[in-house]
Amino acid sequence: MLCALIIGVAILWFTNSLVDDLSREERTKVKIWAAATEQTTNIDNLDEDISFVFEVINHNKTIPVILTDNQGKILYDKNFPVKKTQNKDYLENQLRLMQENHEPIVFEYADGKRNKIYYKDSILLTRLKYFPYVILIVVSLFIIIGYLAFSASRKSEQNKIWAGMARETAHQIGTPLSSLMGWVALLQDKEGNDDIVLEMNKDILRLQMITERFSKIGSQPELHSQDINKVVQRSFYYMKDRSSAKINFRLDIGEKATYSGLNTQLFGWVIENIMRNAIDAIQGKGEIKVEVKEQGKRTFVDISDTGKGIKSTQLKTVFEPGYTTKQRGWGLGLSLVKRIVEDYHKGQVFILHSEPGKGTTFRISLAKN
Repeated sequence: MLCALIIGVAILWFTNSLVDDLSREERTKVKIWAAATEQTTNIDNLDEDISFVFEVINHNKTIPVILTDNQGKILYDKNFPVKKTQNKDYLENQLRLMQENHEPIVFEYADGKRNKIYYKDSILLTRLKYFPYVILIVVSLFIIIGYLAFSASRKSEQNKIWAGMARETAHQIGTPLSSLMGWVALLQDKEGNDDIVLEMNKDILRLQMITERFSKIGSQPELHSQDINKVVQRSFYYMKDRSSAKINFRLDIGEKATYSGLNTQLFGWVIENIMRNAIDAIQGKGEIKVEVKEQGKRTFVDISDTGKGIKSTQLKTVFEPGYTTKQRGWGLGLSLVKRIVEDYHKGQVFILHSEPGKGTTFRISLAKN
């Protein structure tokens, strides 16, 4: 970017210098043209051969000029479109523009009378003025296209890494899980193990759900119209039952069902991940509130906590892979949340507000069915 900026500044400086040189050159040409015109009006030159003077006058084919008398009446014009010069207002407008941009060249003829020659930059010089900006726009487009291509390539590579990691995790969990199911079957054959088997079956079901969640990360999951209230409620109570009694949990959902296209397992994972972060942020006593509300064609799920909050400098990085405030955290939870909500459910997830020492509110926004 710095090199592109230096090149752009160099192009502008060089072109502006060239424009200044050409502008001075054009004024010199107009002065010569004015001198030639003065010669044609000089009575003393009538007996002389002034064909060269007319050649000088006719040689100007690029610089638009207007000759006026001392009162500003247009006497002659050159290098304007013929059709346009038939309109007197057009020449008057051109004259005003010339008066604003360049000082006129004045010459005297018979008995001290004065004429004025006004001119404007030639088409070539005008194009040259805009040339560096065209170059800068083209270079900028190339930079933007290159950046977008690089970002797309990087995102594609990240997607492959995510998919590979998720599938490998599901595979690694699946192997010991199959073994556990075998051991549970053996325990069921023996008396007195009913309570143990019941609890182990709960954990096995949980592990199966986790395995299925990871397997869905590696591919596009199917979405079905689901009641968001029920999905949120299920995840809410799952996390509440496994959290400290010092935390006060509040759930605020409407009695009326609100539907959206969801993958229940992945969306439940989103709620659990955000609530788990809220629990970690509280570090003792506090409150977690989960609220579902409708607004127009959107449904919002707000998850608020009274934890330590997030600094304003970190608000843009909390969803990036690797961001964590835990000593042993991997920083993948919120990154997964963003991926599931935005890539798979075409929704939005963001921090609605956060204040250090007072807490944070995450908002999930989904389109209603």
